[in-house]
Amino acid sequence: MKIVLTGGGSGGHFYPLIAVAESIQQYTREHRLLEPQLLYLANTPYNKAMLEQHAIEFVHVPSGKLRRYFSILNLIDIGKLLWGICVGLWKMLIIFPDVVFSRGGYPSIPVLFAARILRIPVIVHESDTKPSRATLFGARFAKKIAISFPETADYFAGKEVALTGHPVRRELMQPLTRGAHEYLDLDSSIPVVLVLGGSQGAETINETIIEALPELLSRFQVIHQCGDKLYEKTKQLADVYLADSSFKSRYRLFPYLDDLALRMSAGAARVAITRAGAGSIFELAFWGVPAIIIPIPESVSHDQRTNAYTYARTGAAEVIEEHNLSPHLLVSEVTRIIEDTDAHKRMQTAAKGFTEPEAADKIAREILDIALEHEK
Repeated sequence: MKIVLTGGGSGGHFYPLIAVAESIQQYTREHRLLEPQLLYLANTPYNKAMLEQHAIEFVHVPSGKLRRYFSILNLIDIGKLLWGICVGLWKMLIIFPDVVFSRGGYPSIPVLFAARILRIPVIVHESDTKPSRATLFGARFAKKIAISFPETADYFAGKEVALTGHPVRRELMQPLTRGAHEYLDLDSSIPVVLVLGGSQGAETINETIIEALPELLSRFQVIHQCGDKLYEKTKQLADVYLADSSFKSRYRLFPYLDDLALRMSAGAARVAITRAGAGSIFELAFWGVPAIIIPIPESVSHDQRTNAYTYARTGAAEVIEEHNLSPHLLVSEVTRIIEDTDAHKRMQTAAKGFTEPEAADKIAREILDIALEHEK
């Protein structure tokens, strides 16, 4: 049995594939099935170590990114996409999998196109409230469509749609509270603010946090994941703003938080500041951490604003639009959420009620059912 996983371009596309792969492997072990061969087809491996850890073979298929805004790079990437479709068709013909599972993103287009031509069954999963163009393309011929938000079903009228929730890796479902403050060298008597800029970092959030640090650190501790590419710039700014601060030891800056550090940070945090990617939202929901969400503007990202407000309507988060973001407003909202005990508890409860722990398992079972049927 061969199962192809595709999608990429960001951690939000890649890591749910890993969560589903974990569930596929666990299900086959528990039911004593022959473990399938898992292959990840995309333009880059994204996280090579994680693919190796889960025995997933990477197969390179080039692709081009078609941006929603004007860019001369779109002309170049059209050529890359056409070449990727040719390569994808050739490699899919050689592999000829029993099923393709797509998480969207531009790297999935050549693979989905090949699956359509070769009549290979497809399952697509859309994490965001508004589906990507890659998902809408795959949904035209997909056998099953899985979604994370109920509102997304409106985009797939007449199709077989299942509300599964968002696949989160098992390891990340539970925050680590015991030893968190010691691990991160934090004072357990001072509330912690966790700042997550997404897998690529978020320059606007980074800069606002840095400007707010003198006031924030007088009351709280801050764990700040700023992104690898933005680390040096953010560190230099922080050094300037905190040069004369007696509270600079309360600030922890990281380019990236690995799984252990992330779970420890989640266990220590009283509130999180984050973008509105579905992965970030659902992880915070599992952790029960109240959130302040700053979505990417709609002119840049088609989905983050609706993701943010959909989640905020549950009572688990507050939304600050990027054009309204200021250091003073951010400090005010952080202080209000942390110091209002009743509001904080309500937000925690709402967050935990938003989760679907079996999302990856549900999708894995559908993939295996279709693969076994196709094998016959």
